[in-house]
Amino acid sequence: MGTLALLLAAAPVAAPDLNVGGELARVILSLLGIIALILVAGWLSRRLQHRPGACGRRIRCIETFSAGARDRLLLLDADGKRLLVGIGPGGMHTLHVYEGAVSTPAEAAPSVAPLPGFAELLARWKRTP
Repeated sequence: MGTLALLLAAAPVAAPDLNVGGELARVILSLLGIIALILVAGWLSRRLQHRPGACGRRIRCIETFSAGARDRLLLLDADGKRLLVGIGPGGMHTLHVYEGAVSTPAEAAPSVAPLPGFAELLARWKRTP
């Protein structure tokens, strides 16, 4: 056992030759490449989902409302008609079909003053003692 310890002590220990700057640059570039791939994949998936078919989209969801833990209400626009649909554990049911002209969101929404910008809020905050 003494000889083994002597051989180990006498053997030169070679430190690994690491280029820390090069390794750090490689890791950072790899991370940036992965982030770029994620962004490109997200952009492509959104781009492909919004591709209309041969006829275009005829049904779209205007608004959803959660009426409970497992129940929802959907306001749908289908071929110019508005439908109120209830979705629950029992399935989907048409609750109401709105007759007449479909109102645009600008007509339906009451006129509300726009929210103040961040600069205006900051100026108000500075003025208050």
